[in-house]
Amino acid sequence: MSSLFPDPTPDRDAPPAPAGRTDAAAILRRLRRTRRTPGAGQAFTRGDRARPASIDHPLGTAGHGKTTLARIVADLTKARFVSFSAVLSGIKEIRDVMSEAERLRRSTGRRTIVFIDEIHRFNKAQQDAFLPRVEAGDIVLIGATTENPSFEVNAALLSRSKVFVLRGLTVDEVAAILSRALHDADHGLGREPVEVAQDTLRAIATYANGDARVALNLLELSVAAAPIADGVRRLDTARVEEAIQRRALLYDKGGEEHYNIISALHKSMRNSDPDAAVYWLARMLEAGEDPLYIARRLVRFASEDVGNADPQALTVAVAAKEAVHFIGMPEGNTALAQAAIYLATAPKSNAVYEAYNRASADAHTDIAEPVPLHLRNAPTKLMKDLDYGKGYKYAHNEAEAVADMSCLPRSLEGRKYYEPKERGFEKEIKRRLDGWEEIKRKLKLKS
Repeated sequence: MSSLFPDPTPDRDAPPAPAGRTDAAAILRRLRRTRRTPGAGQAFTRGDRARPASIDHPLGTAGHGKTTLARIVADLTKARFVSFSAVLSGIKEIRDVMSEAERLRRSTGRRTIVFIDEIHRFNKAQQDAFLPRVEAGDIVLIGATTENPSFEVNAALLSRSKVFVLRGLTVDEVAAILSRALHDADHGLGREPVEVAQDTLRAIATYANGDARVALNLLELSVAAAPIADGVRRLDTARVEEAIQRRALLYDKGGEEHYNIISALHKSMRNSDPDAAVYWLARMLEAGEDPLYIARRLVRFASEDVGNADPQALTVAVAAKEAVHFIGMPEGNTALAQAAIYLATAPKSNAVYEAYNRASADAHTDIAEPVPLHLRNAPTKLMKDLDYGKGYKYAHNEAEAVADMSCLPRSLEGRKYYEPKERGFEKEIKRRLDGWEEIKRKLKLKS
């Protein structure tokens, strides 16, 4: 059985052969048919006379066509093409390529296209090495990345870049790719009699989660394991499920998807959507996220977005953290799910969060006044002689356990930080605060 992935042309410096042009054009036509990034192919390749931007960054997760675009550029332009991986290459290789690019540009006028796979794995110093040659026009840099360039690419490079976002393939698009692979006699399985039902192709496409490479690998593996009857390999969904066993979910605990999904969990709970909350929670846990990280986020949410509208929310979140720590995973997953659902269905208030932000702003911007004397302890005679504690009113000695006494610095007297909402338990808190304000007002009138 022939491979779905033919070996790439070994000499990338050699001018492309006509057949190579035909192959590249065919790939480009197929790529355009996906309609995932309108105009991306045209922007990358406009024929041999094209002058690409100094830096291009195709951005997308695995199997979305970043490297394919780079290969099209290699076949359709007259520039020298150098490709290497940020995983395997170091600063020495970068400098050698830059020196050769400068020499070639000055001696022949020919530019060099440098394609870097996984450019986000280069550190800042390594990325800086490209900048002088980019500015001099010696190279066109194409960096492929699965991460957000805003976080992983130097600002100097990014400001000179054109970023292309390659959207994930839909199930229908992946199924179409699989169908072409089944009938492609040159690079696919078209030379062999293979029968695959359409629902089986869709099962593979669904499993691939937008990654064409995963889908093609699974198709090749499943077909190879399929039984032969009457000279025909017959592949059904059960055989595919046997080959799959368990899907590796798209998730990177140190990458953008990590922050995207925790953000989705937080915002789903804030919007009182328990179904979405438990889904995003499961996405993280099943992909291997640290459950204590999730527990910490739930504790934060309980204070930030529920607060005193339901004081029990913080207790539930902390209890979930303790349960996970005590029994571990996977048994702890239901404790986290219980907490996430409780928080999603609790009354919401960000009054505590807003109160702290207001107080924090004053603490940073206003003069740090000393603590008023009447609020200071006076454990020694000297402190008493200095009027520490003078004028303090013990609240329990007052009729309503509330004293007519300011507890803020003089310049902040009357300042309101905490403004409870009209939801949940904060309704009761607001009623109490309004009552105490009225008591203080009456006490002032008496004094």
